[in-house]
Amino acid sequence: NCSMVLKTLHFITRPLSDEEGNFSLAYIITIHKELEMFVKLLRAIYMPQNIYCIHVDEKSPKDYKAAVQNIVNCFENIFISSKRENVVYAGFSRLQADINCMRDLVHSKIKWNYVINLCGQDYPIKTNKDIIQYIKSKWNGKNMTPGVVQPLHMKHRTQVSYREYVHSGMSYVYPTKNTKAKPPYNLTIYFGSAYYILTKEFVEFTLTDARAKDLLEWSRDTYSPDEHYWVTLNRLNG
Repeated sequence: NCSMVLKTLHFITRPLSDEEGNFSLAYIITIHKELEMFVKLLRAIYMPQNIYCIHVDEKSPKDYKAAVQNIVNCFENIFISSKRENVVYAGFSRLQADINCMRDLVHSKIKWNYVINLCGQDYPIKTNKDIIQYIKSKWNGKNMTPGVVQPLHMKHRTQVSYREYVHSGMSYVYPTKNTKAKPPYNLTIYFGSAYYILTKEFVEFTLTDARAKDLLEWSRDTYSPDEHYWVTLNRLNG
């Protein structure tokens, strides 16, 4: 019962200020467990002027998927990713899940300004307005992808080829004996956070630019590619 969901969970149903109403955020939330935690997170970050793409791990139980779908059905600005992955920790599938949501978000009718990615175990310590004001104060038109040039002790992540293993409830990433080719365009690989705040223009760039596409393909058999992909692209000249 959607009216009960809105009322009992106290979802915010209108922008709390003009500033927020004129600055929409997009969220990508990747989830696979703990429905109650997901609902608490969603309720805390929900604003009717924002848009939310939920990626539910394809391996999740059917009743979990159904429950998430029932909640999402109550909101016009929340949707489940049109393409879902069997997500493996530290695997390419984790990066692909975000990209699937990005492809959906760029075609949204809601004109969002920035996208923020979260996992189901995150929780905000700032309000929607605080987040917007912070973006505007220091990062207007810029991306937040903290990182450094790939440290020596992280080189193994991109020097050998890795594979994802998914079978009967068990999943992991394992190294092979194959050495990887150097990055395309002789790119310098940076290493940092898998979590980001990105402009819509940057998202469109990553989905269309040849360098971004080739780096994505090269990253397919690396370890935890979401920890180098966004950081490296954001440091390209221009």
